[in-house]
Amino acid sequence: MTAKMIRGSIPALITPFRDGKVDEAAFRKLVNWQIEQGSHGLVPCGTTGESPTLSHQEHRRVTEICIEEAAGRVPVIAGCGSNSTAEAEGLIRFASDAGADAALVVTPYYNKPTQEGLFQHFKVLNDASDIPIIIYNIPPRCVIDMNVATMTRCFNELDKVVGVKDATGDIARVALQRESMGPDFIQLSGEDQTALGLMAHGGHGCISVTANVAPALLAQFQEACMAGNYGKALEIQDRLTVLHDAMFVEANPGPVKYAAELLGLCSAEMRLPMVPVSENTRQVVRAALVKAGLLD
Repeated sequence: MTAKMIRGSIPALITPFRDGKVDEAAFRKLVNWQIEQGSHGLVPCGTTGESPTLSHQEHRRVTEICIEEAAGRVPVIAGCGSNSTAEAEGLIRFASDAGADAALVVTPYYNKPTQEGLFQHFKVLNDASDIPIIIYNIPPRCVIDMNVATMTRCFNELDKVVGVKDATGDIARVALQRESMGPDFIQLSGEDQTALGLMAHGGHGCISVTANVAPALLAQFQEACMAGNYGKALEIQDRLTVLHDAMFVEANPGPVKYAAELLGLCSAEMRLPMVPVSENTRQVVRAALVKAGLLD
């Protein structure tokens, strides 16, 4: 698969747990259901997949399972981020060897590197990788923001860097990045609620939380956007807006895992420091699923 195939609705997959362990059977079912429902790609081992609390062995295993079950039907963009460059390098080498189609690499969190540090981090990963790299820019979680100039430098100087998952929430950023890097630079929304605006500004898709529980609707939404049918896309957005909002009433992935449990996809079990969502959040999530027509 080529980088140009990375577009559309791409769920940031939850990682099902049962009794403290990765529920491999549930994860395999989830991957196949996502593809059957029309998702255009898959991201295992992102934040929504609780990568911070997966062991290295579990991280690799989840990536392997996703690649096995996808079996080339859709691109697998493996989460390979870390605030340790050496650790991220190891993850990206593994993902490449395992057959992932691309790597999603978050900007190094907590360390707060300079813009030069960000470039050097991605340069090491670029030189270690045999697959395309999508930069994940999410200032609210990482406390740093890769600016347009640094991202442009990465795109121009590093041959594996092909795009960004943009969770800045700044729609103007999309236009500025398009102006600086051109229409071939892949821009994926990292926020369901602003994906419509990103697509209208020339984006290519969304790495979605809500798609875990509404994959068919979000695939239709992205297909409408890609066809320039923003009237239809807005109709779907209106149907899903309350659900998008409910997914972040508490920290991700608490609400989406509870939603998945309500739909019979897997257990809502998470790992500390994540705890079960509150009763109020449960009511909000249930009502949002009903409003979207996904639950009676």
